[in-house]
This record gives sequence, C-alpha cells and structure tokens, in this order.
Amino acid sequence: MAITQNKESMNQSLTNKFERLHKEEKKKRQEAEGELTIIKGIGNNSPEMKALQSRVKVLDNSLSIALDINDKHQRELKEVKEDNKKLAYQITDLKKEAKDMLLYP
Repeated sequence: MAITQNKESMNQSLTNKFERLHKEEKKKRQEAEGELTIIKGIGNNSPEMKALQSRVKVLDNSLSIALDINDKHQRELKEVKEDNKKLAYQITDLKKEAKDMLLYP
C-alpha cells in the first residue's frame, strides 16, 4: 500500500510539474505571438518605417557631404603643412645668408 501511495504521489508530482511547465510555455508562446503581431503591424510599408527610411536617406546624404568636405579640408591641410615646411627651410636659408652677409661685408 505504501508503494501504491508513493507511486500516486510521484504521478501527482509529475502531473503538477507538467501542468506548470505547460502553462509557462503557453504564456511564453502567447507573448511571442503578441510581439510578432506588433512587428508585423509595423512592417516595412508602415508610415513609421517609411519615415525612418526617408530619414536614413537624408542622413546618408548629409554624411556624404560631410565626408567630401572633410576630404577637401584634409587635402588643404596637407598642402599648408608642406608649404610651411618649405617656408621654414627658406627662412633658415635666409637667416644663414644674412648671418654670412654680416660676417663678410
């Protein structure tokens, strides 16, 4: 009799665990279905998505313009640095010539 009660207790325990797991799984499935419904509702053709796609195009264009301007400024900066080096050499040469002229009038 004790064995029978023990089996019944185990069966009841397993049944309870199965019911609990089934309820949890059902809840998770319903939540996932709800989220999927929301995602489908938004979709690529929704006004929100079209507005976002339009905004992305505007931002891409702005980025392209900014990158072009940056490239131009980088090239100009490189030229200025090269010119500065040349001027620095010229100044050094002129200082040397002036010093030589003062030493040998």
